[in-house]
Amino acid sequence: MSWIRRTWTYHAADEWTKEDWFVIIISPLTYVTLTIGLALSLLLIIPGFILLIIGILLTLLMIYIINPKLSTISTEYEKKQKEYLEYLEKTERWEEES
Repeated sequence: MSWIRRTWTYHAADEWTKEDWFVIIISPLTYVTLTIGLALSLLLIIPGFILLIIGILLTLLMIYIINPKLSTISTEYEKKQKEYLEYLEKTERWEEES
């Protein structure tokens, strides 16, 4: 799947891209197929098992597409959060020393 971008910079990952639109389309299909597939599978109806398998495959595809982008954004967020917590800690120490 060379049409799916797997490496991201923070600024590129923060923008809306075709990968986001693929996931927007796949996501409701995933929820519908999983819900209907599970319900029909519990009733032991054969098309339910097929829909359940399709739902699982769509879920895996959705994760494959969006996970690299989310990981990049999450890593950058963690860095910013760490910097902010260090800033708060320095500010708090300054107030304690006074």
